[in-house]
Amino acid sequence: MVLGDRFARELPELAVHWRAEDAPEPRLLALDEALAEELGLDPAWLRTPEGIGLLVGTDVPEGADPVAQAYAGHQFGGYSPRLGDGRALLLGELTDREGRLRDLHLKGSGRTPFARGGDGLAAVGPMLREYVVSTAMHALGIPTTRSLAVVATGQDVARETMLPGAVLARVASSHLRVGTFQYAAATRDVELLRRLADHAIDRHHPAAREAENPYLALYEAVVGAQAELVARWMLVGFVHGVMNTDNMTISGETIDYGPCAFLDAYDPATVYSSIDHSGRYAYGNQPIVAEWNLARLAEAMLPLLHDDQQQQAIDLAVAALGTFRPRYNAVWSAGMRAKLGLPEGLDEAVSGALVDELLDLLVKNHVDATSFYRRLATAARGDAEPVRLLVLDLAGLDSWLERWRALSPDADLMDRTNPVYIPRNHLVEEALDAATAGDLGLLEQLVDAVSAPFEERSGLERYAEPAPEDFGRYRTFCGT
Repeated sequence: MVLGDRFARELPELAVHWRAEDAPEPRLLALDEALAEELGLDPAWLRTPEGIGLLVGTDVPEGADPVAQAYAGHQFGGYSPRLGDGRALLLGELTDREGRLRDLHLKGSGRTPFARGGDGLAAVGPMLREYVVSTAMHALGIPTTRSLAVVATGQDVARETMLPGAVLARVASSHLRVGTFQYAAATRDVELLRRLADHAIDRHHPAAREAENPYLALYEAVVGAQAELVARWMLVGFVHGVMNTDNMTISGETIDYGPCAFLDAYDPATVYSSIDHSGRYAYGNQPIVAEWNLARLAEAMLPLLHDDQQQQAIDLAVAALGTFRPRYNAVWSAGMRAKLGLPEGLDEAVSGALVDELLDLLVKNHVDATSFYRRLATAARGDAEPVRLLVLDLAGLDSWLERWRALSPDADLMDRTNPVYIPRNHLVEEALDAATAGDLGLLEQLVDAVSAPFEERSGLERYAEPAPEDFGRYRTFCGT
């Protein structure tokens, strides 16, 4: 196996050569065999001591040169000039079976020079959360970093209590972030910033190279990718929870599944992160935050957008950022029409009014969003009772259903669009608690369900049900 070092070689100013800490008693907890094969790795070998050594970073191939990556970032609106991989390592790059370059990256592999007082470790629960949720996001068709494996280290980590430690091995098209550009810009080394942008163009947006202004084209491509990504989050009720600029990729992949969750009852004000006291990263704020983050990327890239005139660079950036909202709205609106099975060519005013009225109903009736949209296909086929069971305001719902059904919604399209299974919060917590205690059975069942989210299967009924009423107010934690 060959692990490349392109990032470290092309951008040495952004890489600190480092090694993973020893894992005393490594034990494989989860392995995505399909992803391993996609990467050209033998799943059977990854289960051997040598393969597990790779997955925790203690036994890397000859010639590999792991690095901790440098980046800055705005965290909850406050700028931190030096963040970086405090508990993570880029082992190197693999070329997958389709010829694409993919990062192999570890999380929880020990302290690095960027650790800022942290222990550099991770617990089993948060690493398995990322494994479950990123698996689900990929199955839902949402661009995401992927989780290859989770390995228990045999070492306890101190959080509120002592917890079993683990390392996550994840895969991404790269780990370049808005914060990476912020770090490079802060050095005032324009050539470093230019090399970083060239690296990003080559890896993610090669068409920008042919544009009259390649760096403006790169920025426009990132704006478009992020507009589409966040619209897709909103359509499935995904709440990232910590949308700092260091958690926004240049590729347009979802990254860093810390205090993340999926909506139970539909409510734009929903916050699941234990550290988001102001609601900055509430579900309904995600498009606004994404746009704000992209403005920070524009600030970092200004020296590249125009050689001589800063005002002209600003004007170009403002115009490019102005495409975010139309792009986001177009993707979200098309997605909502598909969720409701509405026909092509329907007047946008009609579909928009239907969507707005429905979302108002969902909020006022505290309706489980995933269950509602999935059951709505049954209503399109003539039986409205399953969806009526979810709503208290039956008069309001029946009025809406009458107008919606008059448009002949496509139930099959709705089934292809609205998942049966998502990582429901109560099931995630149940599976993580059991796995932390040593029982992986519930985790494996949950992963099986969310890996085929649109296919209703016998025996998985509990994975399609809303949270029980006594589940209570849900909070997630970043895991550091």
